[in-house]
Amino acid sequence: MDPLHPLNLDDFSDLIVRPDGGVRRDAEELRERLTVRPGALGRLDELGEWLSAAQSRVRVRPVAQPKVVVFAGDHGVAALGVSGRPAGTAHVLVRSLLDGESPLAVLARSMDVPVRVVDAGLDCDPELLPESVTRHRVRRGSGRIDVEDALTPEETEAAVRLGMAIADEEADSGTDLVVLGDLSVGGTTPAATLIAALCGTDASVVTGRGGAGIDDLAWMRKCAAVRDALRRARPVLGDQLALLGAVGGADLAATTGFLLQAAVRRLPVVLDGVVGAACGLVAQRAAFRAPDWWLAGQVSGEPAQAKALDRMALNPLLDQGVLVGEGTGALLALPLVRAAAALAAELPERPEPTTPDAAASVGAV
Repeated sequence: MDPLHPLNLDDFSDLIVRPDGGVRRDAEELRERLTVRPGALGRLDELGEWLSAAQSRVRVRPVAQPKVVVFAGDHGVAALGVSGRPAGTAHVLVRSLLDGESPLAVLARSMDVPVRVVDAGLDCDPELLPESVTRHRVRRGSGRIDVEDALTPEETEAAVRLGMAIADEEADSGTDLVVLGDLSVGGTTPAATLIAALCGTDASVVTGRGGAGIDDLAWMRKCAAVRDALRRARPVLGDQLALLGAVGGADLAATTGFLLQAAVRRLPVVLDGVVGAACGLVAQRAAFRAPDWWLAGQVSGEPAQAKALDRMALNPLLDQGVLVGEGTGALLALPLVRAAAALAAELPERPEPTTPDAAASVGAV
């Protein structure tokens, strides 16, 4: 998209095509001829066929250059006590990740997968983190969505364009699959608001306890914040950019831009928790084909995530009760995706029967 012209997310609808349906049908036909009977590998068959369509080739290439991309930010609504962590402390989580001490860092190291952290809206002095992380920051923290917009229109467009640029950089560098994560304090509140607004449901139905965990009193405060933010969201439901500016945040807007541009670039993405699901739902509203390029990595336990994934027809790969966020649960799904790719690429076809007896014996297996 031309950076000199105003951004219109609806334009993505014309730019995004579905993964190659013809190649997927060819992959399904090949699967019928492999030595292991169809269905014996469960969802790995489905994953392999999805990868075939995404790569536009029947015999799948290995997932050789995956990367974890994490968008980070702070949210003003955290000041209401809706999170298990103090407001404005997401940079501490980022520091733990960069120092190799967080669950995501440990898993990424064990799998030899690089991690990229993008500061879209952290509320900290830039000097506390490496310049490579903070140089993209759109603003310091996002507004308190129950009473004010999260972003100005200019900041919203800048954040979405940031996500688009990161997607282009990853596609151009040879990344062949992205595990998408998020790091924030207060981020599940705007995520729940976006999902409630787009699914037409009430605050209590979508409000969970977040990755940090909150008590009943904090949950009630969070419900109230989502309720008040919903009132501000409904008048702008027809405009995805305005919606992200009103009740999203810099990190959510950047994530939405990333998801849309990754689909344009035919770069598969594995979603993690409720924040990624909320951004995916906004992206789907702009371009209905976009979710065909994504996998749902895990069930996060957040009720809003379940509603969003159902709306996008995405079936999570794992349900291990992982609540820590960052992209941890989605990264745990990566070995399954790699296994599906290896099986789709390497399983041999059954030999053609040469005699009636041989044909009978093959059919009996």
